[in-house]
Parts: sequence; C-alpha cells; structure tokens
Amino acid sequence: MIPAPFDYAAPATVEEALALLAEHGDEAKVMAGGQSLLPVLRMRLNAPELVVDISGIESLKGITDTGDGIRIGAGATYQEVLDSDLVREHLGLLHKAVSEVADPQIRHRGTVCGALAHADPAGDVGAPVLALDATMEVQALGVVGPRQVAGADFFVDLFETAVGEGELLTAVTIPKHTGWGSRYEKFVRVSHQWAIIGIAAAVRSEGGVIAEAKVGMTNMGSKPLRATAVEAALAGQPATEEAIAEICARAGEGTEPPSDLNGKADYRRHLAGVLTRRAVLAAAGG
Repeated sequence: MIPAPFDYAAPATVEEALALLAEHGDEAKVMAGGQSLLPVLRMRLNAPELVVDISGIESLKGITDTGDGIRIGAGATYQEVLDSDLVREHLGLLHKAVSEVADPQIRHRGTVCGALAHADPAGDVGAPVLALDATMEVQALGVVGPRQVAGADFFVDLFETAVGEGELLTAVTIPKHTGWGSRYEKFVRVSHQWAIIGIAAAVRSEGGVIAEAKVGMTNMGSKPLRATAVEAALAGQPATEEAIAEICARAGEGTEPPSDLNGKADYRRHLAGVLTRRAVLAAAGG
C-alpha cells in the first residue's frame, strides 16, 4: 500500500528538529532509519502531515565511552552497534540481542534508539536495554540539556514511551557490564522474525555462585518487562542447572502476554520458564 501524502523535512541540528516538532505537534513523526515508521505509513496505520528525518544530524551519531557506560546516539544503526568494540566488550547482552534483529538490510538502516522510541514489545532491544539499567536522554525545545529517563520509567505501554509531544530521544546510555556473562534466547517460527517471546539475561558469577542476575523479557506484556522476582531469587544461588531451573520455572508468573496466531498466553508463560532457564544457565557459564 502507498502511504498517504506527507511533507518531508531533514533538519541539520537537534534544535531545528525540535522546532519542527513543536510547530506541528502530533501531526509530525520522527524518522531515523525508517524501519519502524515506514511500514506503519505504508499500512496507513498513521498518516502524519510531516516526517522529520533526523538521520543527517551529526550530533546524534556515534557510540562513545562515558567512563562508567556506553552512550549510543539516536543516529547509530544496529550494524554500527554490532561493529562497535565498545559494545562487544562492555555490553555483551545488547550485542547478542541486536544480532537477532531482522536481516542485514534492516540492521544497516534501523537504529537502536528508533526501536526504543517505537516501543514494540516484540522488538529485540527493549528487554536487554531495560535489564541493563539504561538511561534515555530526552530533549525538549528551549531546555538546556536533556532530561534523563530511567529504563524502568521509559516504557509506558504498548507503543508508548515517556517521550512527550515535541520531545526527541537523542541517546541511550547503558552502564558497563564488563565481565558479565550474557545470553539472549529468542523463540520464533522463522529466523530473525519478531519474537514470540525472548529472554535477555546477564549474570555476574563469583566462585560458582550467582552474585547478581538481570533478566529482561520480550513480548510478555504490553511493554518490555524486568523479571525482578527471578533476579532476586537467583542472587546467592549456586550456578547449577538444578538451582537455576527451579527458580526460572516461575519466570512467567504474574505476566500478561498476548494471545495470537503465534501462541496463547499460557504457552508464552511456559516458554518464559524454559527460555529463562536456558538464558540464565548460559550466562552463568553452565
């Protein structure tokens, strides 16, 4: 299907982009790589008056070391994240999850921040970013510096985030998890499709004991989730298959996953237990 007609603007600076968003309000949509927005436009699920293309804004590009964390600009593509030695060394979980996103063509165009702003609960990057305690930078017109939004507060509901009208997600900063084991387990019908469910796990082990575990869940609700009860139960437990399996079997409890053609909610809860066990065991070195 052909999208409805829209005007197009390609600002050179963040300030220009914010001015356009302020002028057009909810009739404007932001595009970075276009891999989330363009399918929506083609299906006419949204018909904005203006598309604001931020892909040419130099200040939004790049992946940098902040000392305690890694900052990924809104213009950084999936492929740039995969190619980054900083991400590979310090954010192994995100690196693994991004490698599961779609196909090479999409990874060379789509952006991590674009996926976060789109907030599809079946997307691959929300769960690991949430699990790794990321902070999002959200900029508004006329405000000096971005406001910092914790990952736990960023995802609000289905396709809804804390980015308000006229605001722009400019970057995500993720604390370094150097030396942590990690694993992203994704259950799909066809390789590199949207996740039926996915589990993102990072584990810090000390002497065969799980010192700390972080677990994010893909497509187990209307937004990416953190399995906090499982994380708390794993802390201090031996990194053995028996101990991990007993705790992770309850990973789906209290969640409200969707029921659709790919699987009913109860099936997804069952898969959550299976995949959480696999992900945590692998991340713990088992």
